[in-house]
Amino acid sequence: MASIVPDLILAIQMKCPYHAGYDLIYENLIDHEVGDAMFGLFGGKKWQKRLAEIPLVGCQQGLPEQWLVLDDSVEPQRITVTAPFAVPDDWLAPLQADEVLGQFDWQLQRNIALLPNSQPELPLVYGNVVLIASGKGGVGKSSVTAQLAMALAQMGARVGVLDADIYGPSMPVMFGAVDDKPATDGNKIAPVQRHGVTVSSLGYLTADKDAAIWRGPMASAALQQLLRDTKWPKLDYLLVDMPPGTGDIQLTFAQKLPVTGAVIVTTPQTVALADAERGITMFRKVGVPIVGLVENMSFYQCSACGQRDFIFGEQGGVAVAQAEQVPLLGQWPLLTPLRQQLDEGLGPIQEPENLATLIKNTATRMAAELYFSKQHD
Repeated sequence: MASIVPDLILAIQMKCPYHAGYDLIYENLIDHEVGDAMFGLFGGKKWQKRLAEIPLVGCQQGLPEQWLVLDDSVEPQRITVTAPFAVPDDWLAPLQADEVLGQFDWQLQRNIALLPNSQPELPLVYGNVVLIASGKGGVGKSSVTAQLAMALAQMGARVGVLDADIYGPSMPVMFGAVDDKPATDGNKIAPVQRHGVTVSSLGYLTADKDAAIWRGPMASAALQQLLRDTKWPKLDYLLVDMPPGTGDIQLTFAQKLPVTGAVIVTTPQTVALADAERGITMFRKVGVPIVGLVENMSFYQCSACGQRDFIFGEQGGVAVAQAEQVPLLGQWPLLTPLRQQLDEGLGPIQEPENLATLIKNTATRMAAELYFSKQHD
């Protein structure tokens, strides 16, 4: 190995493209530890190559090196990763398990970035505002909103949920606080705190069976007031559970309120997919970027035999995501435990473990796509 290094240095000094065996010498060099010794940890081609080869959830091209800080004063050497979006505690597990990268002591920090939104002239007081929307009702949009919010909170993010489904607010049930009544603080409403999430909903302000019989402009005005009159704490993410459709409320939010991005929820069913495409088109027309798509109720899996039944069709959300060139954030199955967890307001899903991991990964991908999309604006 010692003879390779002088040859390479000589070739570089001579800048000779015809140096015999140059490519072979260079490839040999970067595949040995001497590469790291010559170029340093972050300059070592072997180290860089290995880091890029191991995808993390939401970060498929490997970790950007500017997120990494090396401390070589300790043994083993410590590498601290600062993620600019919400990630779970075990996010770095693939690096820790790697034969090469696992020799370092990996530490994780979060510094969630406050990203540009659709109303740059307004103060950024609500964190990153993500609209969870669908073209039609009945696709589980509220269920997705609640579980994503609780997953983000489990990752250490400061999360709020605005129940903007004025005609059918369901967050009080899903967060298990139906009887809670928000207090007032001066002219502001003190929101309810449940499962690590700050929740504001018209459902807390009305009787259980009251119906909001409002025309579009009145509903839009009520929503704006609910958002602005809630005494939100400092947030990293505010998820907005939108009503179905592409009407006044959606346009009001997109044009008058600070929106960072939108997530579309659909089932694989043909009717739902058509409406999901309309929703994507609407948000694009008003300048709201699409963060991604969640395919809910992708299949039903029998708890006894494990067989999957694609009740609403198969891979429809995948096809729409590809056609519209938006990321597919996750495919959620139709399972009884998830329905029970939300009906009883018991908090984030824990069992089955694979479903809990799926929801956590979907939340991570959403946060990552939101961040990376703003780096290219």
